[in-house]
Amino acid sequence: MAGEQAIFITGGASGIGQAVARYFAGKGWRVGLADVNAAGLESTKAMLPAGMATTHVMDVRDHGQWVAALTEFTASAGRLDVLFNNAGVAVGGEFAATPLSDLQRCVDINLMGVVWGAHAGFPFLAKTPGSTMLVTSSAAGIYGASGVAIYSATKFAVRGLVEALDGEWRPADIKVRSLMPSFIDTPLLDQSVQGSNRNVRESVTASGLEITPVSEVAEAAWTAVHGDRIHTQVGKTAKKLWFAARWMPGQIRKTTGKRLDRQLKQ
Repeated sequence: MAGEQAIFITGGASGIGQAVARYFAGKGWRVGLADVNAAGLESTKAMLPAGMATTHVMDVRDHGQWVAALTEFTASAGRLDVLFNNAGVAVGGEFAATPLSDLQRCVDINLMGVVWGAHAGFPFLAKTPGSTMLVTSSAAGIYGASGVAIYSATKFAVRGLVEALDGEWRPADIKVRSLMPSFIDTPLLDQSVQGSNRNVRESVTASGLEITPVSEVAEAAWTAVHGDRIHTQVGKTAKKLWFAARWMPGQIRKTTGKRLDRQLKQ
């Protein structure tokens, strides 16, 4: 198909979505920015070259809004080369002390939001040869860690969905890929930790773990879309954990979460 390549990004108002939008727009791609935060969408759009982006206020928990936004975007862009199924929320703290409403919200956005996006996005991706659905998983989808149980559960789930759909959608010439970032310098780190007087950023720093610049995720997204690896780990912690989960699972079981546990209890 003629024209610039096009990417539709959920969670485009800030963080990883914003960084990926800037990176792809810098490569000449048309960008569809989607989020519940209308003001944030306009801020991201202002960072991109004039005329390269459209904004779509939508909630990923609503399948109908997915269909409407993708229909609107592809009507202007003419194609959908990449669906970046990225929107997500962080929930941290002791699982049993976390309100049920917070657990449900995490599942609805991080898992079902991806499910609805995949289901709504398939027919649009199938119309663009060589297209890709990219999903934001997490290092928490490599091995579950105490203190982020429900978050880990959703990220394991989308990891499985990615692996399954990469095979299922191959006849339609659609690749499915995931990003597995560790702790990335985004507003998600500023959310409070249940049962603690600290936010996620403070707990991560106190635990001696690194926080990776969001620009590295944007570069990784480009590599994932154009490469053959199903999962792309981003950040030292994610890469080390991926190795250890394969070769030293017993050691991870003994040590994972211990430093975070100590911080949550302070």
